[in-house]
Amino acid sequence: MKNFSQWFHDILEEAELMDARYPIKGMSVWLPRGFQIRKYTLKALQELLDKDHEEVLFPMLIPESELAKEAIHVKGFEEEVYWITKGGKRELNEQLALRPTSETSMYPMFSLWVRSHMDLPIKVYQTVNTFRYETKHTRPLIRVREITTFNETHTVHATEAEAEEEVNAGIEIYKNFFDELAIPYSISKRPEWDKFPGSEYTMAFDMIMPDGKTLQIGTVHNLGTTFAKTFDIKFENDEGEHEYAYQTCYGLSDRVIASLIAAHGDEKGLQLPPIVAPEQVIIIPIIFKQKEDIVLNFTDKLEQLLKDNGIRARQDKRDLRPGNKYYYWEKRGVPLRIEVGPRDIDNNSIVLNRRDTGDKEFIDYDEETIVDTVNEILDDITLQMKEKANKFQQEKTYSVDKLEQVKKTINKKGGIITCNWCGSTECGKDMEEKFDIDILGTQEAEVDGECINCQQKAQYKVLISKTY
Repeated sequence: MKNFSQWFHDILEEAELMDARYPIKGMSVWLPRGFQIRKYTLKALQELLDKDHEEVLFPMLIPESELAKEAIHVKGFEEEVYWITKGGKRELNEQLALRPTSETSMYPMFSLWVRSHMDLPIKVYQTVNTFRYETKHTRPLIRVREITTFNETHTVHATEAEAEEEVNAGIEIYKNFFDELAIPYSISKRPEWDKFPGSEYTMAFDMIMPDGKTLQIGTVHNLGTTFAKTFDIKFENDEGEHEYAYQTCYGLSDRVIASLIAAHGDEKGLQLPPIVAPEQVIIIPIIFKQKEDIVLNFTDKLEQLLKDNGIRARQDKRDLRPGNKYYYWEKRGVPLRIEVGPRDIDNNSIVLNRRDTGDKEFIDYDEETIVDTVNEILDDITLQMKEKANKFQQEKTYSVDKLEQVKKTINKKGGIITCNWCGSTECGKDMEEKFDIDILGTQEAEVDGECINCQQKAQYKVLISKTY
């Protein structure tokens, strides 16, 4: 698509996902259809998390004294915090922060809950609103002041090894989640200057958007004992000695919905994987005079049959031309369209149209097999969408070995560049400034040769991109 930024803005409005006209910059309203997509997206994530984690809900307000305890962490957010200074007309004794992230609200409670090794591990998650005073150009779902879909997992462990295992578990959960949504990704270890404030290290998922920039869509952090020491999260071990606990946290935001829209959308509009589509199947009755009852009796039964078998089906009986209905539902991303007219009923057949490929197929109608047929097609749609999106991510990832290729490739092709890097912060920041790019992070790989920038011995394969 020629102008992704404009397309993205338009599709949020035209597909009735969000209304960005709320009178505070960086805050938007979820419309019913957008909220349904959000609901099914969160359901897929929660099903993965619930296998080994429990859901909780912590307050939104954080006392300044608690927020200030972790100086390194707060420094990463100090320019973005919203402060409440009054309760009614009274000045508060202590100002309260609107949650920018939840470490400083959750961890004081963890220190009360943890007494012995028997209390560990703690593995909890919540889905909440977070607030950050974003000063850059805001964009719905991508760069906002109120993150309305912040899903964060926090864990506490007795040993460093257990925390490391949890980091790997978090990465696997997110890989499975993004795979279910057919969202492509690259995983890398963030450079030291760009890791989560207070963490030992940060692993991040990035997706290449249609305009060639990358969007961070998920992060997993190993916190070590940093926050445990700050908030006094200790446990008594088997020998009766007190030790600081090890922690991890990982999170996703509204950006998942943005990546879902961007990964699959086209000039026709939205394209939704079946798992999150509010309507997985739209049924269009083709009505002619004197044949209306025959067609609607058939489509009513078909709709109910699909619904009874767990398929989100909907029938469009509006008094509009079929072509107008096709356009309407294609723009809204419904994966599969079924058309039924009098002639189809006479021939005991129906017409299937796939949103992903545009393929049209006439099939014999069998009440005994139609549910299986539809489910098989929906599964194949997910598979094909995933393969297409992954292919784009792979094709837009370029390996270069000469410094002059970096700027040329980024400016002409966009995407992600991989190259040799020494790992030095000074060298990394020099590259970022020199090429107006961001270092996403490093990946484990055998590296031979020199750093592409400073010609010192290379230690890593580094991922470079222009980012949101």
